[in-house]
Amino acid sequence: MDNKRPVNLDIGTIKLPITSYVSILHRVSGVVMFFAVAVLLWMLESSLASEQSFNELGALFANPVCQFVIWATLAALAYHLIAGIRHLIMDMGFGEDSFAAGRNSAWAALILAALLISLITWWIL
Repeated sequence: MDNKRPVNLDIGTIKLPITSYVSILHRVSGVVMFFAVAVLLWMLESSLASEQSFNELGALFANPVCQFVIWATLAALAYHLIAGIRHLIMDMGFGEDSFAAGRNSAWAALILAALLISLITWWIL
């Protein structure tokens, strides 16, 4: 048996490149959006059921927990959109010729997502 296998597999000590973090966060934002769809569908159903349930839903939006759920959903959507566009551009052959180009596009995606999330935060608050 060949013993040239890695010895240290502790995720906390492995230094991942920024492209890995962008990819992992893209997957996490997709999972958050998957579960948020249930909440959004419930809100849609409540808003369309009657005028009273619409007003109750509007009053629920004053709750900070509800505002956080809406913010987290929109933040996940914003990040997933930006990272998805980055992946689509890379699938067309742009930015995949060197590690530096991938790193630069990952930083650009993070910066654009942070700007978009701050706009969403300003809009919700």
